[in-house]
Amino acid sequence: MTEKNDTVVTEFILLGLTDHPELKVVLFVLFLVIYAVTLVGNLSMIILIRITPKLHTPMYFFLSCLSFVDACYASAIAPKMLINLLVVKGTISFSACIVQHLCFGIFITTEGFLLSVMAYDRYVAIANPLLYSVAMSKRKCVGLVIGSWICGTVNSLVHTVSLGRLSFCRLNVVSHFFCDIPSLLKLSCSDTTVNELLLLTFSGAIDATFLVVMISYMFIVLAILRIHSAAGRWKAFTTCASHLTVVTIFYGTISFSYIQPSSQYSVEQEKVISVFYTLVIPMLNPLIYSLRNKEVKEAVKRALEMKRFPCRV
Repeated sequence: MTEKNDTVVTEFILLGLTDHPELKVVLFVLFLVIYAVTLVGNLSMIILIRITPKLHTPMYFFLSCLSFVDACYASAIAPKMLINLLVVKGTISFSACIVQHLCFGIFITTEGFLLSVMAYDRYVAIANPLLYSVAMSKRKCVGLVIGSWICGTVNSLVHTVSLGRLSFCRLNVVSHFFCDIPSLLKLSCSDTTVNELLLLTFSGAIDATFLVVMISYMFIVLAILRIHSAAGRWKAFTTCASHLTVVTIFYGTISFSYIQPSSQYSVEQEKVISVFYTLVIPMLNPLIYSLRNKEVKEAVKRALEMKRFPCRV
């Protein structure tokens, strides 16, 4: 904490999840395992989709992009968090804090847009199966992914530039384990009204992608109901089950965390929720898709058999 009001803050102290040394060791091991599983799971999903011709479809193309984003946005938070669990006082420079916020904002917003794109993809696959390959051409799929990245980058840049214009001249203790914007706004000695409005806009952008997901699923349900056989309806529903599970977990935690202004934040509650959407969700996504998806499980089985019996035709 600075001693003078006119002293400019050059670094922040991250309080982290706990100040108990023995608990820090336990949390370090736990989050190291979670982060390792996240990287292995998502990178394995990308490689599996790449080497399996049967998975060269729009659905799995989007899934591989989602896995890449998951690995990236977990990596924006986890390494610094793990390092700070090993030291007495976790610090981060002002510039590194801004970069962390920028990267995290890009990845998490891009994930929201990708999930809405995947919902639209499932609608096209169920409503127009005969025209699916035409409607979801490779060029269109690439364009949708690029558009998701552009939207995520623009959204994050707006928040980061606005954050960079604030002055931090009194307090430098962040009651969090990463540079979360609501926690930073509490420390600023500038007027944060614009930032508060932008924070609500961020929530609005996430909610807009959620609205696209809900509209897509509304049409998906209508398309499923038009299928005459029960087996056909069940098969159509199972193709959406994994995505629907991921959507529910992701939007549930993000909306609950960012829908309220910083003045109404419960710090401890926010930390628990943040752990979930920064570390747990990126780990769960590949597990959900691999455990609930028959084609992915078959591809994993074939890959393991090829590794065990490389010479078998």
